[in-house]
Amino acid sequence: MKDLPEDTYRDKGLRKNLVSELEKKGIRNKKVLDAILAVPRHLFVDSAFREMAYTDQALRIAHDQTISQPYTVAFMTEKLEINKFDKVLEIGTGSGYQAAILAYLGARVFTIERIGALHQTAQHVLRKLGLSARFFHGDGYKGLPAYAPFDKIIVTAAAREIPEILVNQLKIGGRLIIPVGEGDSQEMILLQKFSDGKIEKTNLGLFRFVPMVEKKI
Repeated sequence: MKDLPEDTYRDKGLRKNLVSELEKKGIRNKKVLDAILAVPRHLFVDSAFREMAYTDQALRIAHDQTISQPYTVAFMTEKLEINKFDKVLEIGTGSGYQAAILAYLGARVFTIERIGALHQTAQHVLRKLGLSARFFHGDGYKGLPAYAPFDKIIVTAAAREIPEILVNQLKIGGRLIIPVGEGDSQEMILLQKFSDGKIEKTNLGLFRFVPMVEKKI
């Protein structure tokens, strides 16, 4: 694979402006903001979109997928309340940007992607950045039962409903965040699992994601 583009002073300045924008939009967790500031988003987008890498918008990547809007990445990460050494399952590696943010925060990241080319490219970029994650090529709908349970689970594609198989892979006390629904926008759902067996679901508003492809691998 080819070498990554340079991370210039201009890129760093644009990231600083992006962080200020995210603060104005309500992101408060300093560790999450520090991760956005540190991780070069332009390394995860096509070179044609380099000038747009630090705008707060989703961008197209290969294979009709997207890299999520920075606000969405920051919002979902903040709601998960990541602690250092948390064991985190990510469904939908995509560009690898969300995995990089989680890894920067000190999480033990397990990320799964169904598209082989994206799976390979994301590994290359994180390795070049010195960020550690475990990458899997397969059906994200099934999660990774062999490595369960997880402290946190994040799903970066829209599901028609919350997969029960993922809920079963969540630790007691854990958090799962997932966009649910069909159509142009989906409801962001935060699920928390309690020791008495209770499952609490909170609707966090409307977001837009590509659909999750079920059971294709």
